[in-house]
Amino acid sequence: MLARPRLFEEPSGHVRVRGLFLAGMGLVYLCAFASMWTQVKGLIGEDGIAPVAGTLDWMEEQGGGALRFPTLLWLSRGDLALDLLCGSGVALSVAVVLGFARLPCLALLWALYLSLFTAGLMFTGFQWDVLLLESGFLAIFLAPWSPTPRGARGRGASPLAIWAQRYLLFRLMFASGVVKLASGDRSWWPDLTAMSFHYETQPLPTAIGWHAHHLPMWFHKAEVLGTFAVELVVPFLILLGRLPRLVAFLCFAALQAGIALTGNYGFFNLLTLVVSLTLLDDSMLPWKREIVAAPPGAVARWVRRCALAPMLLLATLEFSAGLSWEPWPRAVEDARATIDPLRLTSSYGLFRVMTKERREVVVEGSSDGREWKPYGFRWKPGDVERAPGVVQPHMPRLDWQMWFLALSRHDSPRNWWFGAFLDRLLEGEPSVTALLGTNPFPDGPPRYVRAVICRYEFTTPDERRAKGAWWKRTELGLYAPVRERVPR
Repeated sequence: MLARPRLFEEPSGHVRVRGLFLAGMGLVYLCAFASMWTQVKGLIGEDGIAPVAGTLDWMEEQGGGALRFPTLLWLSRGDLALDLLCGSGVALSVAVVLGFARLPCLALLWALYLSLFTAGLMFTGFQWDVLLLESGFLAIFLAPWSPTPRGARGRGASPLAIWAQRYLLFRLMFASGVVKLASGDRSWWPDLTAMSFHYETQPLPTAIGWHAHHLPMWFHKAEVLGTFAVELVVPFLILLGRLPRLVAFLCFAALQAGIALTGNYGFFNLLTLVVSLTLLDDSMLPWKREIVAAPPGAVARWVRRCALAPMLLLATLEFSAGLSWEPWPRAVEDARATIDPLRLTSSYGLFRVMTKERREVVVEGSSDGREWKPYGFRWKPGDVERAPGVVQPHMPRLDWQMWFLALSRHDSPRNWWFGAFLDRLLEGEPSVTALLGTNPFPDGPPRYVRAVICRYEFTTPDERRAKGAWWKRTELGLYAPVRERVPR
């Protein structure tokens, strides 16, 4: 009788995969906290754009406290508290990477990041922030109880916790494909032209993105079809056995690599790749050292089951809501809304509608109201001769918000922070100007600031060879009226 192919069997060993996954989660947390630490005072510090103290005052006015707005910053609202949150996050992340006390460290990391997420408002509301909170919470149930790396290898990984991460990955990918089709954006379907816009209009492209933009249209259409295949078909391979899961891992890894090479999405690509590791088993890893581990203890198994079962139900509720399918009783929806502030689970779906034209808000200052000098941002397009750079896994949150800003009017309620940003420039606030690449007024703040709106387009290869520029810029007019510094 022929032996059954091993690649289609469900293995029992995930000890090394678990260790690799948890080390990866520690690395993602390290990137997230270190990145935030470099900009947190300018964003939400005492003299930042959206100070924590004012945010918490607003939250109290909304009739909410720590249950509705969970953050440790209720205990202290100053810059020192922000430093402690970020610094502790960095230290705990290193411990997780090295394999020490992973269970309590991951629990603390989740609480610390939730605290920053809640207080950060629009500066922390990105999909990879909520993805980190959900995957980070689920990672707690994969973490071994042992405080040392050696002791952790003595117990097997929880199959239910492994499948919880796989289910998260399924929802992330499948929902991203569904929302593209459901949006009604013809560039996704049936025209298949979305990728001909994407590289130029995405928030922070790279130089490789410039080259990708100039690929022929047939290639861009093939990219769209490939994206639909990876997001709508490949996720179902997760359910079909070892070989299909290995194929799914390779497809997801290839997609994330392509996204990372052509655009800057913070730690999103790294985090998605880390979650994808749970599709593997120990025998698929390149090193073959055998680890004989005892199954999880009975108490640990039941604790995980009692905690993960409602988590999986909650994830299903959120998943169906994201797909606009909510057949659940009102009481169930109310319960989901009650615990939503904890961000235990979220709905996903990237690039629902493709942006067809790139607009950039250029902030300028003047001392006399006649000569205007632009503020230079570190990463978003500005100087047309500066090559698009690589910044990931750092997440430059102000640069990203400036991209969203250009998609709507300055007086839109969601853009309330922009006026505060301009006021900080008029004050010459060091923590805010430190977020920028260049400050044209190093000796003192300007008397006036304004914002103009410009259209940016990639140059053609011939234009770049002739002029050395990566962008073409066309000024379209005033975006926000002139603001004047009131002399004290």
